Amino acid sequence: MNTDQAPLGERVDLLVNMGPQHPSTHGVFRMVLSLEGERIIDCVPHIGYLHRGSERLCEGENYSQIITLFDRLDYISNINNEQCFVMAVEKLMGVQVPPRAEYVRVILSELNRIASHMLFYGTFAIDAGAMTPIMIGFRDRELIQALFESVTGARMMHNYLRIGGVKEDVPEWFKLDLGRLLDQLRAGFREAEDLLNGSDVFLERTMGVGILPAEAALDYGVTGPALRASGVGYDVRRAEPYSVYPELEFDIPVGKVGDCYDRYWVRMREVEQSLRIVEQCLERLPEGPIMGKAPRLIRPPKGEVYVRTENPRGELGVYLVSQGGSGYPYRVKIRGPSFCNLMALRQLLRGVYVADSVVILGSLDIVLGEVDR
Repeated sequence: MNTDQAPLGERVDLLVNMGPQHPSTHGVFRMVLSLEGERIIDCVPHIGYLHRGSERLCEGENYSQIITLFDRLDYISNINNEQCFVMAVEKLMGVQVPPRAEYVRVILSELNRIASHMLFYGTFAIDAGAMTPIMIGFRDRELIQALFESVTGARMMHNYLRIGGVKEDVPEWFKLDLGRLLDQLRAGFREAEDLLNGSDVFLERTMGVGILPAEAALDYGVTGPALRASGVGYDVRRAEPYSVYPELEFDIPVGKVGDCYDRYWVRMREVEQSLRIVEQCLERLPEGPIMGKAPRLIRPPKGEVYVRTENPRGELGVYLVSQGGSGYPYRVKIRGPSFCNLMALRQLLRGVYVADSVVILGSLDIVLGEVDR
């Protein structure tokens, strides 16, 4: 049997494939595990089963069409993805976004963050053996998706943000209905958290499992909740503020141990902070236009720009190159948080049991549409 993947001096009893069809791999992702009994000696991650070539496709689309491609990268964080790209084009062109449009962007981005974390705690609970939380998560996430559909016209692939603002204004009932929705989301969130925190099985399977030290997290380029769980309080919304975030009050939850439980805990606290952000934006939502002075045909000047935002999974970056005079970009390069966070998986899995590998992978909360972009 081939034991090339095992460290020198280690005995390998069995090589096991997990994925790309395995239900616990969170997408078409494959891990080759080198086992000695039930313990993992080494892990070789394999990606590329969902290869899309999105960055290459961007070179053949005009700037307005590219927004739809960003919807399909991390398809759980559509609005967050759109925001990063349009901000890059706006920075290159010097376009100013009206205050009302900025507030609408932040409201929808934070709701998208909440919906993403709801899907996380539901699937993560299944990884640990609990079924009820995903019922709660999907129930409440459906309320957010319904709101998105009424505002953008689509449940997921919204294509709502525009270079210079947003596609159209929010409906008249938006503030009143969203205020009620926040109360429902808060109640459902507490229901799910009480179930998980009160489960001895969940706590045993997550506490002290998959510890990622802060130094290792930084070395691997880990960002987002996975980094903050390791004790590093880095959040792009604070480190490099954008949109109206400098005007808002919110905290950055930071873990202590860096284990699976901390990665879960940080995301649960982020739901609370996102609810807090949305409430502030609703109170301050100004009247006014929703589009800035941007030409109908987008042709940025020659130049290059890099913009980063805080995606639910971490730092999302867009590097954009324009040759000037063209409606198509010369180059679009994406820095995806799921892809970078996945780099730490091999270290996390060495020495743990096979059953723990499912929980550890789930705690990273990857989305393969962005990994295999």
